[in-house]
Amino acid sequence: MVVSEIGFGGWGIGGSSGNSIGYGPTDDEISRQVLRRALEQGVTFYDTAPLYGQGHSERLIGEVFEGLRSRVVIASKVGFLDSQENQDFSPDHLKQSLEKSLGRLRTDYLDLYQLHNPPLELLERNQRILETLVSLKQSGRIRAFGICVRSPADAFTAVERFGFDCVQINFNLLDQRVVETGFLNFCQSRRIGVIARTPLCFGFLTGAYPSEGPFAPTDHRSRWSQEQRVLWAQAYRLFESVLANETQTPAQMALRFCLSYPSVSAAIPGMLREEHLMENVAASTMGELAENQRKALEQVYQGHRFFLGERLVLSQENRF
Repeated sequence: MVVSEIGFGGWGIGGSSGNSIGYGPTDDEISRQVLRRALEQGVTFYDTAPLYGQGHSERLIGEVFEGLRSRVVIASKVGFLDSQENQDFSPDHLKQSLEKSLGRLRTDYLDLYQLHNPPLELLERNQRILETLVSLKQSGRIRAFGICVRSPADAFTAVERFGFDCVQINFNLLDQRVVETGFLNFCQSRRIGVIARTPLCFGFLTGAYPSEGPFAPTDHRSRWSQEQRVLWAQAYRLFESVLANETQTPAQMALRFCLSYPSVSAAIPGMLREEHLMENVAASTMGELAENQRKALEQVYQGHRFFLGERLVLSQENRF
C-alpha cells in the first residue's frame, strides 16, 4: 500500500461524545470540511479507532469518503473499550469490533487493522489473536494488520517475536526514543512500515498553544501538570535556532524532522481546522532535512529533558 507521508490523525475529530477523552469539543461540519479538503490536498491516509469519540471519528470518515473509497487508505484499531483503559483482544471481539468499524466507515474492507496498545504478553499467551488477524486478512475483510505500541521496547518485540510488519509509535522532536534505540534503522533494514503518531506532541510543537490553555475537561492536555505543559509549550524554541535560516513554521519543522527518516511511512498529526491541514501538507513539499540539520536537532534533544517524572508512560497519547 502506498500512502501520503502526511496522514490524518483521527483522534481529535472524535470530539467529546459520551465520556470520551480527546482534544475537547469539535464542530462536525468543520471536521467534514477538513476531511474533504485533505483529500483534495493529496492526503490519502486516515488513521482512526473505535475509541475516538466512541466511534464518532469513524462515522465522520465514513460519511465523507463514501463513494470515494478507492482513493483513500483507512486504518483503524481494536482493543480499547473505553477511556478508562478497559481492553478486549479476544478473537471474538477482534471480529465483532471489525464489523462495527466497517459499518461506521461505510465500507466492506479495512486497509489496515491495528491492535491498539495490547500487553505483549497477551499475544504470547493467546496465539489465537494473531491467527484471527491472519484469518481476517485471508477473508478480504482487512488488507493488512499492524500494531500500536507504547514504547520502542514493545516495538522491537512486536516485530521480532510476533512478526508485525507495520508499527505505530510515538515520535517527535521531544520524544526521539525510536532514534536513540535504533528502532528506525532496524525498521529500515527490514522494510517495516512505521506510522509516527504525536508528531506535534499534542499540538505543543506548533507553538500555538499556551501552557495555561484553556483546555476543556475532555481535552487530555488539561490533565497534565502545569509544569509539564509549560515545558512543552516552550520547547519548540530550543529547536528553531537550528533551522533559523529556513522559512517554515514550528509545526512544519517538527513534521519535516519526522519525515526525514526513510523508515517513517507517514506522520499522522491531528487536523481540526483547514489552516492546520494546509500548514501540515505544506511541510511535505519542503523536502527532507539535510543530515547535518537532523543531527543537530537530535543533539538538542539529547541535551534536554522534556518529560517530567514518569508521566510519559501514563500519557493519554501513549495509550490512545
